[in-house]
Amino acid sequence: MLGALRQWIDPEKTPTVGRTPDYRFSLANERTFLAWIRTGLALIAGGLGTAQFLPPLPIAYLREIIAVSLLVLGGLVALRAVDHWARTERAMRLGQELPGSKFPAVLAVVVALGAILLIIAVLLQSPR
Repeated sequence: MLGALRQWIDPEKTPTVGRTPDYRFSLANERTFLAWIRTGLALIAGGLGTAQFLPPLPIAYLREIIAVSLLVLGGLVALRAVDHWARTERAMRLGQELPGSKFPAVLAVVVALGAILLIIAVLLQSPR
C-alpha cells in the first residue's frame, strides 16, 4: 500500500518498468486523469453546495445524507483517477492491454440514483 502511494505521489523516485510509451499516449492518459479529477471536484462542490444552500427537506437528514454522499463520491472518484492513471501508464510501458474498468458505469448509475433522490425530494418540498 505504501509503495503504491509513493508511486502515485512521486513516480520519479520509483523504478520505472518497461519502455517509455509514445508521449502522445502518456499525455492522453494524463488528460483522462484530469477529466476524472474535474468530475471529483464537481461532486465535492455539489456536496458543499447541498450542505450550505439546500433548505432543510421534509425527510429528516436527507439534505445531510445527499451532501455527505456527494462528498464521499467525489473523494472516491479522485482516488480512482490516480489509481487508473498509474495502472494505465504501467500497462502502456509493459505493452499490455489497457486495464478495463467498471467504475464509469457504476458512477453513472450512482449519479442517476442520486438524481432520482433529488427529484423525489424536490417533489416532496414543492407546495401542493
